[in-house]
Amino acid sequence: MVIKGKIKKGEYFDSVTLMIVAQKLNDMEGVFDAAVVMNTEENRSILEASSLLIPEFGKAKDSELLICVKAKDNTIAEKAMQQVDTILENVRHEISDTEDFLPKSLDTAMKSMPDANLVLISVAGKYAAQEAMKALKKGLHVMIFSDNVSLEDEIALKNYAREKNLFVMGPDCGTAIINDVPLAFANVVKKGNVGIVAASGTGLQEISSIISNKGAGISQAIGTGGRDVKKEVGGIMFLQALGALDHDKNTDVIVLVSKPPAKEVVEKIIEKVKQIKKPIIAIFLGSDDKTLKDTKIIPAKTLEQAALIAGKISKGEDWHSVDDYLRKRSINLVNEETVFDDVQNFSEKQKYLRGLFCGGTLCEEAQLILHDLIGDVYSNVTSQEQYLLNNPWKSKKNTLIDMGADEFTVGRPHPMIDFSLRNRRILQEAEDPEVAVILFDVVLGYGSNMKPAEELVPVIKKAYSLIPGGKIIFVCSVTGTNEDPQDKKQVIMKLKDVGVYVLESNAAASEFAGMIIKNLLHNSEKKENSHGNK
Repeated sequence: MVIKGKIKKGEYFDSVTLMIVAQKLNDMEGVFDAAVVMNTEENRSILEASSLLIPEFGKAKDSELLICVKAKDNTIAEKAMQQVDTILENVRHEISDTEDFLPKSLDTAMKSMPDANLVLISVAGKYAAQEAMKALKKGLHVMIFSDNVSLEDEIALKNYAREKNLFVMGPDCGTAIINDVPLAFANVVKKGNVGIVAASGTGLQEISSIISNKGAGISQAIGTGGRDVKKEVGGIMFLQALGALDHDKNTDVIVLVSKPPAKEVVEKIIEKVKQIKKPIIAIFLGSDDKTLKDTKIIPAKTLEQAALIAGKISKGEDWHSVDDYLRKRSINLVNEETVFDDVQNFSEKQKYLRGLFCGGTLCEEAQLILHDLIGDVYSNVTSQEQYLLNNPWKSKKNTLIDMGADEFTVGRPHPMIDFSLRNRRILQEAEDPEVAVILFDVVLGYGSNMKPAEELVPVIKKAYSLIPGGKIIFVCSVTGTNEDPQDKKQVIMKLKDVGVYVLESNAAASEFAGMIIKNLLHNSEKKENSHGNK
């Protein structure tokens, strides 16, 4: 095996172009791995974790491009490196030739679409606030997809928007559905009477997809950005969105979703809800059970439960039946004989779970479920300091990783688009002799990877080959609908064909994975006791 690399100076390529180039290099026969990234601290960490950080890269400057190939032999490596410039140029031309008209400024965009009333901003964070304020001053609502916008700028933008009765969704707002138009990472859902306010992108996607899949539909789904419910921002847009849904004649049921809001924000939400006659369901992941006690808000413990309750109410059905449905589902998971027969043949070392998530909220939900089921769970994103990983590139015992966290995404496409980092991590975890279960999410919709199964299936097959007898279990959920461009039914079928256990929700997948680990621990204890008795 040979590793070759070079530094390319004086040119800038966007992260999507670099992702496509790396994929083309990886597709070459005899190439085991390839990376084409801008030289940043985060990207050097990625290269180091993949054993692609060659000594020559120590000389690279911040704005330079790092190209590295791991190949079967020197001839293949040299051939790949020689083709890099041609591939880069071809991809750049392919993208520019197929793109629709892209205006260079807000003014140009408004001339071409004079009736537009909302601007979606996706530029580098340091420019996003300036562009957002320009739009607000022109009387336009704003969705800021960009992250790395300062807290001060966010507060200033939202205060100005509130004064003008405008919306600022974001910064770091990953999805929304406004007047039937899906924005950014949104799914194709049925139109209906359920409105959603979300300080959580994949939380909004999971809830809206489940509602749609169960036969109900969405009126509006308003994202606010995760920081909106923090003390500093004070829930400015969350409260404004709640008020808008109250006045929306097409919304009969409201769902609120976020990680735990600040105490002051919860108090404001409760006061606001007192004025609203419509039924309201809330899922504040990780909040104390007492947070919503003695309020008219119906609390939910999981995204799935919130979605099911909202769907039942929207159709005039008894929502109390949801608890019974979920109880029966849990019993059925325990009775999944196939998987529990499989674990009887695992090695004594195999006892841990590794979760690799594209969705930050889905990772958070999984942590909460698995803490209850199997105890200690470590992560790169947790509010509990004792469970925070020292090194996000190296797992510890039971570990869940949010691959969309900053350390993995600076200068790279989001993992919902680019699977390459997670694919490498899957193989890394599969090689760990202590790993029994790999849990992951697949998030469909506009903007997401268009061929998720085609990218995952070869990696899963390779993971099986790394373990004698292929003794490892893959569990996942697929967030989305059958109307999404990726076709959910086909994605599920292809994953099941390679032995993946595909569950109907992230909560179900997390619960199922936890049950497997519990079963392994129980079997291990029984063996130890039988040895002791002998």
